[in-house]
Amino acid sequence: MANTDIALKEAMTIDGALGVALVDLASGMSLGVMGGTADLDPAVAAAGHTDLVRAKYRTMEMLGLEGAIEDILITLTRQYHLIRPLTAPSGAGLFLVLLLDRQRANLALARRRLQVIEGELDL
Repeated sequence: MANTDIALKEAMTIDGALGVALVDLASGMSLGVMGGTADLDPAVAAAGHTDLVRAKYRTMEMLGLEGAIEDILITLTRQYHLIRPLTAPSGAGLFLVLLLDRQRANLALARRRLQVIEGELDL
């Protein structure tokens, strides 16, 4: 089992990683952040993505959809933003946001690695 710092460090080893954040869905606040650039603050991106995750949960509820969100992908011209809600009971209401350089990242591998990291995260 990995703690938050170890999980965030592991996420930053994913090819193309620009930044990562662990986010509280209720407040939109980041519980941990690593990486980023002068033009890209993972905490700001994470706070903005909170509204998206909330909206998806509301939509699923309105539609009566069963199951859980595995991940949400936002594709931008130069980046991928990969959002992964935590599935463990101790992680309820939390999600990871991984920001990737689109030119350097392998999306399939990044999704798989983030899934493994999320599964090992112990809060």
